[in-house]
Amino acid sequence: MKTQNKIILFLTSIFLAYILVFSGFIYFSISDYSYTDFYKRLEIRAITMAKIELEDDQDINAVKEIRQDFLEELPNEKITIIDLQRFDIHSKSSLSIPISFLEDIEDLERAYYKEKNTFYSGIKYHNRGRDYLVIVSAENYYNTHHIVYLRNLLFIALLISILIIVFIAWFFSRRVLMPLQIIIEDMKKISTENLNFRLREPEDNEELRSLTSTFNNMLNRLETSFETQKNFISNASHELNTPLTSIIGEADVTLAKERSKEDYILSLKNILEEAGKLDKKTKALLFLAQTGYDGKAQTFTSLRIDELVIDVKETVEKIYPDAHIHLDFDLLPENPEKLSVNGNAQLLHLAISNVVMNACKYSKNEKVNFALAASDKDVIIVVKDTGIGIPENDLPYIFDPFFRGSNTENFHGYGIGLPLTRNVINMHNGSVIATSSKTEGTVMEIKIPIAL
Repeated sequence: MKTQNKIILFLTSIFLAYILVFSGFIYFSISDYSYTDFYKRLEIRAITMAKIELEDDQDINAVKEIRQDFLEELPNEKITIIDLQRFDIHSKSSLSIPISFLEDIEDLERAYYKEKNTFYSGIKYHNRGRDYLVIVSAENYYNTHHIVYLRNLLFIALLISILIIVFIAWFFSRRVLMPLQIIIEDMKKISTENLNFRLREPEDNEELRSLTSTFNNMLNRLETSFETQKNFISNASHELNTPLTSIIGEADVTLAKERSKEDYILSLKNILEEAGKLDKKTKALLFLAQTGYDGKAQTFTSLRIDELVIDVKETVEKIYPDAHIHLDFDLLPENPEKLSVNGNAQLLHLAISNVVMNACKYSKNEKVNFALAASDKDVIIVVKDTGIGIPENDLPYIFDPFFRGSNTENFHGYGIGLPLTRNVINMHNGSVIATSSKTEGTVMEIKIPIAL
Protein backbone atom coordinates (compact mmCIF):
# COMPACT_ATOMS: atom_id res chain seq x y z
CA MET A 1 0.00 0.00 0.00
CA LYS A 2 1.27 3.45 -0.88
CA THR A 3 2.31 5.72 1.94
CA GLN A 4 -0.25 8.32 0.85
CA ASN A 5 -3.07 5.75 1.10
CA LYS A 6 -1.77 4.67 4.52
CA ILE A 7 -1.87 8.26 5.74
CA ILE A 8 -5.41 8.75 4.39
CA LEU A 9 -6.59 5.49 5.99
CA PHE A 10 -4.88 6.27 9.30
CA LEU A 11 -6.20 9.83 9.62
CA THR A 12 -9.69 8.80 8.50
CA SER A 13 -9.78 5.95 11.04
CA ILE A 14 -8.61 8.18 13.89
CA PHE A 15 -11.07 10.99 13.21
CA LEU A 16 -13.91 8.57 12.41
CA ALA A 17 -13.39 6.79 15.72
CA TYR A 18 -13.38 10.15 17.53
CA ILE A 19 -16.58 11.29 15.79
CA LEU A 20 -18.32 7.97 16.52
CA VAL A 21 -17.45 8.17 20.21
CA PHE A 22 -18.45 11.84 20.39
CA SER A 23 -21.71 11.28 18.50
CA GLY A 24 -22.56 8.24 20.62
CA PHE A 25 -21.92 10.22 23.78
CA ILE A 26 -24.22 13.03 22.60
CA TYR A 27 -26.94 10.62 21.46
CA PHE A 28 -27.11 8.55 24.65
CA SER A 29 -26.73 11.60 26.90
CA ILE A 30 -29.63 13.42 25.26
CA SER A 31 -31.69 10.21 25.12
CA ASP A 32 -31.18 9.66 28.85
CA TYR A 33 -31.93 13.30 29.54
CA SER A 34 -35.16 13.07 27.54
CA TYR A 35 -36.32 10.18 29.74
CA THR A 36 -35.56 12.08 32.95
CA ASP A 37 -37.12 15.27 31.62
CA PHE A 38 -40.29 13.49 30.52
CA TYR A 39 -40.71 11.83 33.93
CA LYS A 40 -40.43 15.29 35.52
CA ARG A 41 -43.11 16.59 33.17
CA LEU A 42 -45.44 13.75 34.14
CA GLU A 43 -44.73 14.34 37.84
CA ILE A 44 -45.62 18.04 37.50
CA ARG A 45 -48.89 17.01 35.84
CA ALA A 46 -49.60 14.53 38.62
CA ILE A 47 -49.12 17.20 41.29
CA THR A 48 -51.23 19.68 39.32
CA MET A 49 -54.06 17.19 38.80
CA ALA A 50 -53.98 16.24 42.49
CA LYS A 51 -54.46 19.86 43.45
CA ILE A 52 -57.25 20.32 40.92
CA GLU A 53 -59.15 17.15 41.74
CA LEU A 54 -58.54 16.81 45.45
CA GLU A 55 -58.27 20.38 46.79
CA ASP A 56 -61.29 22.62 47.52
CA ASP A 57 -59.31 25.84 47.94
CA GLN A 58 -60.23 28.93 46.01
CA ASP A 59 -56.83 28.80 44.28
CA ILE A 60 -57.94 25.75 42.32
CA ASN A 61 -59.24 27.92 39.48
CA ALA A 62 -55.87 29.58 39.18
CA VAL A 63 -54.18 26.16 39.00
CA LYS A 64 -56.61 25.10 36.26
CA GLU A 65 -55.85 28.25 34.27
CA ILE A 66 -52.13 27.60 34.60
CA ARG A 67 -52.57 24.02 33.40
CA GLN A 68 -54.61 25.12 30.40
CA ASP A 69 -52.19 27.90 29.47
CA PHE A 70 -48.80 26.24 30.03
CA LEU A 71 -49.22 22.45 30.17
CA GLU A 72 -50.15 21.21 26.74
CA GLU A 73 -51.84 17.84 26.50
CA LEU A 74 -49.45 14.99 25.83
CA PRO A 75 -50.14 12.14 23.36
CA ASN A 76 -52.39 9.47 24.95
CA GLU A 77 -52.24 11.29 28.25
CA LYS A 78 -54.14 9.49 31.04
CA ILE A 79 -54.64 10.47 34.68
CA THR A 80 -55.54 7.94 37.37
CA ILE A 81 -56.37 8.82 41.01
CA ILE A 82 -56.64 5.98 43.52
CA ASP A 83 -58.08 6.46 47.00
CA LEU A 84 -56.10 4.09 49.20
CA GLN A 85 -58.93 3.98 51.79
CA ARG A 86 -61.38 2.65 49.20
CA PHE A 87 -59.06 0.64 46.92
CA ASP A 88 -56.70 -2.11 47.97
CA ILE A 89 -53.74 -2.06 45.59
CA HIS A 90 -52.72 -5.55 46.69
CA SER A 91 -55.93 -7.07 45.44
CA LYS A 92 -56.35 -8.07 41.83
CA SER A 93 -57.53 -4.93 40.07
CA SER A 94 -58.74 -4.09 36.62
CA LEU A 95 -56.08 -1.37 36.26
CA SER A 96 -53.44 -2.01 33.57
CA ILE A 97 -50.72 -0.87 35.93
CA PRO A 98 -48.38 -3.33 37.64
CA ILE A 99 -49.01 -3.80 41.33
CA SER A 100 -45.27 -3.50 42.00
CA PHE A 101 -45.34 0.04 40.56
CA LEU A 102 -48.28 0.95 42.85
CA GLU A 103 -46.42 -0.50 45.82
CA ASP A 104 -43.36 1.59 44.98
CA ILE A 105 -45.46 4.74 44.89
CA GLU A 106 -47.01 3.91 48.25
CA ASP A 107 -43.67 3.09 49.87
CA LEU A 108 -41.46 5.75 48.25
CA GLU A 109 -44.22 8.38 47.73
CA ARG A 110 -43.06 8.78 44.10
CA ALA A 111 -42.04 6.30 41.43
CA TYR A 112 -41.55 5.96 37.68
CA TYR A 113 -42.35 3.18 35.25
CA LYS A 114 -41.99 2.59 31.50
CA GLU A 115 -43.72 0.15 29.20
CA LYS A 116 -42.61 0.35 25.56
CA ASN A 117 -43.02 4.04 24.67
CA THR A 118 -45.56 4.80 27.43
CA PHE A 119 -44.13 6.46 30.52
CA TYR A 120 -45.76 6.47 33.97
CA SER A 121 -45.15 8.86 36.85
CA GLY A 122 -46.90 8.44 40.16
CA ILE A 123 -46.99 10.33 43.46
CA LYS A 124 -48.55 9.74 46.86
CA TYR A 125 -50.73 12.70 47.76
CA HIS A 126 -52.01 13.56 51.29
CA ASN A 127 -55.20 15.56 51.62
CA ARG A 128 -57.43 15.96 54.69
CA GLY A 129 -56.13 12.86 56.38
CA ARG A 130 -56.56 10.64 53.34
CA ASP A 131 -53.90 9.20 51.03
CA TYR A 132 -54.21 9.08 47.31
CA LEU A 133 -52.11 7.69 44.45
CA VAL A 134 -52.02 10.05 41.49
CA ILE A 135 -50.64 8.45 38.28
CA VAL A 136 -50.10 10.21 34.96
CA SER A 137 -49.14 8.29 31.82
CA ALA A 138 -48.42 9.42 28.24
CA GLU A 139 -46.37 8.56 25.20
CA ASN A 140 -42.94 10.17 25.06
CA TYR A 141 -43.27 12.41 22.03
CA TYR A 142 -39.73 13.70 22.48
CA ASN A 143 -38.28 10.21 22.37
CA THR A 144 -40.24 9.10 19.30
CA HIS A 145 -39.67 12.28 17.33
CA HIS A 146 -36.80 14.42 18.66
CA ILE A 147 -34.41 11.55 19.40
CA VAL A 148 -35.10 9.97 16.02
CA TYR A 149 -34.46 13.34 14.41
CA LEU A 150 -31.21 13.68 16.39
CA ARG A 151 -30.12 10.17 15.35
CA ASN A 152 -30.75 10.91 11.67
CA LEU A 153 -29.00 14.26 11.99
CA LEU A 154 -25.92 12.62 13.57
CA PHE A 155 -25.89 9.95 10.86
CA ILE A 156 -25.96 12.55 8.09
CA ALA A 157 -23.29 14.59 9.88
CA LEU A 158 -21.17 11.43 10.15
CA LEU A 159 -21.36 10.81 6.39
CA ILE A 160 -20.47 14.43 5.62
CA SER A 161 -17.63 14.31 8.17
CA ILE A 162 -16.21 11.18 6.53
CA LEU A 163 -16.13 12.93 3.15
CA ILE A 164 -14.50 16.01 4.67
CA ILE A 165 -11.96 13.93 6.60
CA VAL A 166 -11.02 11.89 3.53
CA PHE A 167 -10.53 15.08 1.53
CA ILE A 168 -8.45 16.72 4.28
CA ALA A 169 -6.37 13.54 4.72
CA TRP A 170 -5.80 13.34 0.96
CA PHE A 171 -4.84 17.00 0.77
CA PHE A 172 -2.56 16.73 3.83
CA SER A 173 -0.83 13.56 2.61
CA ARG A 174 -0.38 15.03 -0.85
CA ARG A 175 1.13 18.20 0.59
CA VAL A 176 3.42 16.25 2.94
CA LEU A 177 4.57 13.75 0.32
CA MET A 178 4.90 16.20 -2.57
CA PRO A 179 8.52 17.13 -1.69
CA LEU A 180 9.37 13.43 -1.44
CA GLN A 181 7.83 12.84 -4.86
CA ILE A 182 9.94 15.70 -6.25
CA ILE A 183 13.05 14.12 -4.69
CA ILE A 184 12.16 10.73 -6.23
CA GLU A 185 11.65 12.27 -9.67
CA ASP A 186 14.96 14.14 -9.39
CA MET A 187 16.81 11.00 -8.30
CA LYS A 188 15.50 9.12 -11.35
CA LYS A 189 17.34 11.65 -13.50
CA ILE A 190 20.72 10.80 -11.94
CA SER A 191 23.00 8.38 -13.74
CA THR A 192 26.70 7.91 -14.41
CA GLU A 193 26.32 10.39 -17.26
CA ASN A 194 25.23 13.31 -15.03
CA LEU A 195 26.64 12.77 -11.55
CA ASN A 196 26.99 16.54 -11.25
CA PHE A 197 23.18 16.82 -10.90
CA ARG A 198 22.04 17.79 -7.39
CA LEU A 199 18.68 17.55 -5.63
CA ARG A 200 16.71 20.68 -4.84
CA GLU A 201 16.66 21.40 -1.11
CA PRO A 202 13.24 22.52 0.26
CA GLU A 203 13.37 25.65 2.39
CA ASP A 204 10.29 25.09 4.56
CA ASN A 205 11.00 21.55 5.78
CA GLU A 206 14.03 20.97 7.99
CA GLU A 207 13.84 17.15 7.86
CA LEU A 208 13.60 16.99 4.06
CA ARG A 209 16.31 19.61 3.71
CA SER A 210 18.56 17.43 5.86
CA LEU A 211 17.64 14.39 3.75
CA THR A 212 18.35 16.09 0.43
CA SER A 213 21.58 17.54 1.85
CA THR A 214 22.65 14.01 2.82
CA PHE A 215 21.83 12.76 -0.68
CA ASN A 216 23.76 15.63 -2.25
CA ASN A 217 26.77 14.94 -0.03
CA MET A 218 26.59 11.31 -1.08
CA LEU A 219 26.46 12.39 -4.73
CA ASN A 220 29.51 14.59 -4.12
CA ARG A 221 31.39 11.59 -2.77
CA LEU A 222 30.21 9.38 -5.63
CA GLU A 223 31.19 11.98 -8.22
CA THR A 224 34.60 12.38 -6.59
CA SER A 225 35.01 8.61 -6.47
CA PHE A 226 34.10 8.23 -10.13
CA GLU A 227 36.40 11.06 -11.16
CA THR A 228 39.20 9.62 -9.02
CA GLN A 229 38.69 6.22 -10.61
CA LYS A 230 38.78 7.70 -14.10
CA ASN A 231 41.93 9.67 -13.28
CA PHE A 232 43.49 6.62 -11.67
CA ILE A 233 42.85 4.44 -14.72
CA SER A 234 44.05 7.15 -17.08
CA ASN A 235 47.18 7.94 -15.06
CA ALA A 236 47.96 4.28 -14.32
CA SER A 237 47.66 3.43 -18.01
CA HIS A 238 50.01 6.27 -18.84
CA GLU A 239 52.51 5.49 -16.08
CA LEU A 240 52.61 1.77 -16.90
CA ASN A 241 52.61 2.32 -20.64
CA THR A 242 55.70 4.57 -20.60
CA PRO A 243 58.22 1.95 -19.37
CA LEU A 244 56.53 -0.76 -21.44
CA THR A 245 56.88 1.38 -24.55
CA SER A 246 60.55 1.98 -23.74
CA ILE A 247 61.15 -1.75 -23.22
CA ILE A 248 59.40 -2.74 -26.45
CA GLY A 249 61.11 0.06 -28.42
CA GLU A 250 64.53 -0.84 -27.09
CA ALA A 251 63.99 -4.50 -27.90
CA ASP A 252 62.73 -3.72 -31.41
CA VAL A 253 65.71 -1.49 -32.16
CA THR A 254 68.17 -4.04 -30.77
CA LEU A 255 66.69 -6.90 -32.80
CA ALA A 256 66.43 -4.91 -36.02
CA LYS A 257 69.95 -6.00 -36.97
CA GLU A 258 72.94 -7.76 -35.55
CA ARG A 259 74.94 -5.70 -33.08
CA SER A 260 78.09 -5.96 -31.09
CA LYS A 261 78.31 -7.50 -27.65
CA GLU A 262 78.61 -4.07 -26.06
CA ASP A 263 75.44 -2.86 -27.82
CA TYR A 264 73.48 -5.87 -26.57
CA ILE A 265 74.74 -5.31 -23.02
CA LEU A 266 73.78 -1.62 -23.19
CA SER A 267 70.36 -2.48 -24.60
CA LEU A 268 69.73 -5.05 -21.86
CA LYS A 269 70.77 -2.51 -19.22
CA ASN A 270 68.22 -0.02 -20.63
CA ILE A 271 65.55 -2.70 -20.68
CA LEU A 272 66.43 -3.72 -17.11
CA GLU A 273 66.24 -0.10 -15.94
CA GLU A 274 62.81 0.41 -17.49
CA ALA A 275 61.64 -2.96 -16.15
CA GLY A 276 62.79 -1.87 -12.70
CA LYS A 277 60.70 1.30 -12.98
CA LEU A 278 57.74 -0.79 -14.09
CA ASP A 279 58.26 -3.16 -11.15
CA LYS A 280 58.35 -0.27 -8.65
CA LYS A 281 55.20 1.29 -10.06
CA THR A 282 53.36 -2.04 -10.07
CA LYS A 283 54.33 -2.78 -6.44
CA ALA A 284 53.36 0.76 -5.44
CA LEU A 285 49.98 0.33 -7.11
CA LEU A 286 49.45 -3.01 -5.36
CA PHE A 287 50.34 -1.56 -1.97
CA LEU A 288 48.13 1.47 -2.60
CA ALA A 289 45.21 -0.83 -3.44
CA GLN A 290 45.83 -2.86 -0.27
CA THR A 291 45.72 0.23 1.92
CA GLY A 292 42.35 1.11 0.40
CA TYR A 293 40.63 -1.58 2.50
CA ASP A 294 39.09 -0.96 5.92
CA GLY A 295 42.13 -2.23 7.79
CA LYS A 296 40.51 -5.30 9.38
CA ALA A 297 43.21 -7.54 7.94
CA GLN A 298 45.96 -5.43 9.56
CA THR A 299 47.31 -6.00 13.06
CA PHE A 300 46.73 -3.00 15.31
CA THR A 301 48.56 -2.56 18.59
CA SER A 302 49.08 0.21 21.11
CA LEU A 303 52.13 2.32 20.21
CA ARG A 304 53.74 5.62 21.20
CA ILE A 305 53.71 8.24 18.44
CA ASP A 306 56.70 10.13 19.87
CA GLU A 307 58.86 7.01 19.52
CA LEU A 308 57.55 6.48 15.98
CA VAL A 309 58.31 10.10 15.04
CA ILE A 310 61.92 9.76 16.24
CA ASP A 311 62.28 6.55 14.23
CA VAL A 312 60.84 8.27 11.12
CA LYS A 313 63.37 11.10 11.47
CA GLU A 314 66.27 8.65 11.63
CA THR A 315 64.97 6.71 8.61
CA VAL A 316 64.51 9.81 6.43
CA GLU A 317 67.96 11.12 7.37
CA LYS A 318 69.47 7.87 6.10
CA ILE A 319 67.70 8.31 2.75
CA TYR A 320 68.42 12.06 2.60
CA PRO A 321 71.76 12.54 4.41
CA ASP A 322 71.75 16.28 3.66
CA ALA A 323 68.27 16.81 5.13
CA HIS A 324 67.76 19.28 8.01
CA ILE A 325 64.88 17.91 10.09
CA HIS A 326 64.08 19.74 13.31
CA LEU A 327 62.00 17.85 15.87
CA ASP A 328 59.72 20.17 17.83
CA PHE A 329 58.44 18.64 21.08
CA ASP A 330 57.53 21.94 22.76
CA LEU A 331 53.81 21.12 22.67
CA LEU A 332 54.02 17.61 24.09
CA PRO A 333 51.25 16.94 26.65
CA GLU A 334 52.07 16.41 30.32
CA ASN A 335 50.19 13.12 30.29
CA PRO A 336 52.21 10.62 28.18
CA GLU A 337 49.09 8.49 27.66
CA LYS A 338 47.86 11.13 25.19
CA LEU A 339 50.66 10.05 22.85
CA SER A 340 49.42 6.45 22.60
CA VAL A 341 47.37 5.32 19.59
CA ASN A 342 46.01 2.02 18.29
CA GLY A 343 47.62 1.34 14.94
CA ASN A 344 49.94 -0.56 12.70
CA ALA A 345 53.50 0.66 13.30
CA GLN A 346 54.81 -0.27 9.82
CA LEU A 347 51.98 1.44 7.95
CA LEU A 348 52.09 4.59 10.09
CA HIS A 349 55.87 4.72 9.72
CA LEU A 350 55.49 4.51 5.94
CA ALA A 351 52.73 7.15 5.82
CA ILE A 352 54.57 9.71 8.00
CA SER A 353 57.86 9.01 6.22
CA ASN A 354 56.26 9.84 2.87
CA VAL A 355 55.20 13.26 4.17
CA VAL A 356 58.59 14.05 5.69
CA MET A 357 60.50 12.84 2.60
CA ASN A 358 58.31 15.01 0.36
CA ALA A 359 59.08 17.99 2.59
CA CYS A 360 62.82 17.33 2.33
CA LYS A 361 62.73 16.65 -1.40
CA TYR A 362 60.63 19.64 -2.48
CA SER A 363 62.46 22.05 -0.16
CA LYS A 364 65.84 20.92 -1.54
CA ASN A 365 67.00 19.80 1.90
CA GLU A 366 66.23 23.12 3.54
CA LYS A 367 65.04 23.09 7.16
CA VAL A 368 61.89 20.99 7.80
CA ASN A 369 60.02 21.51 11.05
CA PHE A 370 58.65 18.20 12.40
CA ALA A 371 56.30 18.94 15.35
CA LEU A 372 54.28 16.70 17.64
CA ALA A 373 51.37 17.76 19.86
CA ALA A 374 48.15 16.36 21.31
CA SER A 375 44.61 17.50 22.03
CA ASP A 376 42.00 15.84 24.22
CA LYS A 377 41.04 13.47 21.38
CA ASP A 378 43.88 13.35 18.85
CA VAL A 379 47.62 13.12 18.44
CA ILE A 380 48.68 15.85 16.01
CA ILE A 381 51.71 15.65 13.70
CA VAL A 382 52.68 18.78 11.76
CA VAL A 383 55.33 18.78 9.01
CA LYS A 384 56.24 22.23 7.69
CA ASP A 385 58.73 23.03 4.93
CA THR A 386 59.87 26.12 3.03
CA GLY A 387 59.96 24.48 -0.37
CA ILE A 388 58.31 25.12 -3.74
CA GLY A 389 54.80 24.85 -2.33
CA ILE A 390 51.69 23.52 -4.08
CA PRO A 391 49.82 25.69 -6.62
CA GLU A 392 46.35 26.61 -5.46
CA ASN A 393 44.70 24.91 -8.45
CA ASP A 394 46.57 21.66 -7.73
CA LEU A 395 45.85 21.49 -3.99
CA PRO A 396 42.47 19.66 -4.25
CA TYR A 397 44.04 16.83 -6.26
CA ILE A 398 47.26 16.05 -4.38
CA PHE A 399 45.74 12.90 -2.83
CA ASP A 400 44.69 11.48 -6.21
CA PRO A 401 46.87 8.55 -7.36
CA PHE A 402 49.57 9.54 -9.90
CA PHE A 403 48.73 13.22 -9.62
CA ARG A 404 51.78 15.48 -9.49
CA GLY A 405 51.81 19.24 -9.10
CA SER A 406 52.40 21.41 -12.14
CA ASN A 407 55.64 22.75 -10.59
CA THR A 408 57.26 19.35 -9.87
CA GLU A 409 58.69 18.60 -13.31
CA ASN A 410 62.27 18.91 -11.97
CA PHE A 411 61.64 16.39 -9.16
CA HIS A 412 61.48 12.61 -9.50
CA GLY A 413 58.35 10.87 -8.26
CA TYR A 414 55.33 8.74 -9.15
CA GLY A 415 52.47 10.59 -7.41
CA ILE A 416 51.68 7.66 -5.12
CA GLY A 417 53.16 8.75 -1.76
CA LEU A 418 50.41 11.12 -0.60
CA PRO A 419 47.50 8.89 -1.75
CA LEU A 420 49.10 6.03 0.17
CA THR A 421 49.54 8.26 3.24
CA ARG A 422 45.91 9.34 3.04
CA ASN A 423 44.72 5.70 2.85
CA VAL A 424 46.84 4.64 5.82
CA ILE A 425 45.63 7.54 7.99
CA ASN A 426 42.03 6.81 6.99
CA MET A 427 42.56 3.21 8.10
CA HIS A 428 43.42 4.64 11.53
CA ASN A 429 40.27 6.87 11.55
CA GLY A 430 42.48 9.94 11.22
CA SER A 431 42.75 12.81 8.78
CA VAL A 432 45.35 14.57 6.65
CA ILE A 433 45.05 18.29 5.88
CA ALA A 434 47.37 20.17 3.52
CA THR A 435 47.82 23.93 3.31
CA SER A 436 50.36 25.56 1.01
CA SER A 437 51.52 28.67 -0.79
CA LYS A 438 54.27 29.18 -3.33
CA THR A 439 56.12 31.68 -1.14
CA GLU A 440 55.92 29.97 2.26
CA GLY A 441 56.03 26.26 1.47
CA THR A 442 53.67 23.49 2.57
CA VAL A 443 52.18 22.46 5.91
CA MET A 444 50.85 18.89 6.34
CA GLU A 445 48.78 18.19 9.46
CA ILE A 446 48.04 14.59 10.47
CA LYS A 447 45.54 13.76 13.20
CA ILE A 448 45.19 10.27 14.73
CA PRO A 449 42.71 9.44 17.52
CA ILE A 450 44.20 8.74 20.95
CA ALA A 451 43.90 5.16 22.22
CA LEU A 452 41.05 4.91 24.72
